[in-house]
Amino acid sequence: MTAAPSDPVEPTPGVEPFDAVDVIRAKRDHGRLSVEQIDWVIDAYTRGVVVEEQMSALAMAIFLNGMERAEIARWTAAMIASGERMDFQALSKPTTDKHSTGGVGDKITLPLAPLVASYGVAVPQLSGRGLGHTGGTLDKLEAIPGWRAALTNEEMMRQLDEVGAVICAAGSGLAPADKKLYALRDVTGTVEAIPLIASSIMSKKIAEGTAALTLDVKTGAGAFMTEEADARELARTMVELGTDAGVRTVALLTDMSAPLGRTAGNALEVRESLEVLAGGGPADVVELTCALAREMLEAAGVREPDVEAALADGRAMDSWRAMIAAQGGEVDAPLPTAEHVEEFRAQESGVVTGLDAMGVGVAAWRLGAGRSRPGEAVQAAAGVEITAHIGDEVRAGDVLARLHTDTPERVARALEAIDGSWSLAAPGTAVPERRIVLDRLA
Repeated sequence: MTAAPSDPVEPTPGVEPFDAVDVIRAKRDHGRLSVEQIDWVIDAYTRGVVVEEQMSALAMAIFLNGMERAEIARWTAAMIASGERMDFQALSKPTTDKHSTGGVGDKITLPLAPLVASYGVAVPQLSGRGLGHTGGTLDKLEAIPGWRAALTNEEMMRQLDEVGAVICAAGSGLAPADKKLYALRDVTGTVEAIPLIASSIMSKKIAEGTAALTLDVKTGAGAFMTEEADARELARTMVELGTDAGVRTVALLTDMSAPLGRTAGNALEVRESLEVLAGGGPADVVELTCALAREMLEAAGVREPDVEAALADGRAMDSWRAMIAAQGGEVDAPLPTAEHVEEFRAQESGVVTGLDAMGVGVAAWRLGAGRSRPGEAVQAAAGVEITAHIGDEVRAGDVLARLHTDTPERVARALEAIDGSWSLAAPGTAVPERRIVLDRLA
């Protein structure tokens, strides 16, 4: 990187070295932000000197006009410098982590973390909440009675040492500037900005202190990066940021043209994850879980792991139970079920050749599985259960999906979103096998 990290600009008491409007104008007019401007704007936003309206305008200017590599590197460094950094060197185990850019039905973290931990590797998985039409890992796990997302650093370290896997919220001291900006992007139409996505993800992951990182960068209708070229640019940017920071980083480019698995929601996805941990589950979820597990384990020094065997013989499930129990979860408690279930049926017969992930994701969101503003509560039982996926043959009148919600008044708008999501061809039409992993970037 051409811009080396340093401490943020120290403002003179009562006097700010820059004006937020000037910084906004610079990026609005296609300019390159200086090291000093970036350091100041992140620090000032964290302190509340740059207000939400101003950062919203700057985020939109970045979304529209982009950033050069040096700007992204400095922005990331400033985000890291806004808070504390974690250190896992005291652990007796190697550390490895994974991050997904988000998709519909992407419950992969749930079976993946305990699967990798079952090999004696520490997995410090700092996760987030739902963003737009994509579900949040913490929202899903909070469907488990008693489970808690907030852990102290001491609790996290103890759990990594004793259990091996932890999925929790990032502490308030870890990249606090990103925590504010993450919520702001969700409600200002700037989620898809590559510089902001890359710096958001990598500032937390670098500050987290893991030795190795595997990125799951999704592309397709249900991803934030719908175009493969954009997804590749994002993957390349994040690999560069991680590598330059001394973190062994690799990215898998994966398909999100259709939902992963057969559920999109919170408790629904936990149930499906338990199927995978029990040695079953949808083939696409198993395939991606195993592909990511192999990358994470190889990075941690485990050679040629038979991850499929660890799912089949119960080792991964044992790690799951220990991980959930360590965070207060009632492992054997029943998961929430929705008060209302609506069936969505096929109007004609045929073979499913396509299933629009965005339509399914928006429907789940509208049913209550996601949020439309920061801090809004989500429904644990809400979501979409897919009964006809790509390659399945259906007849007119067959159920394509079941819509779950505690608030039936939400169903009409969810049906609007999901209507037209299934593409059908004549019965007997051959459907090409779906490729889940499209490429590997390192």
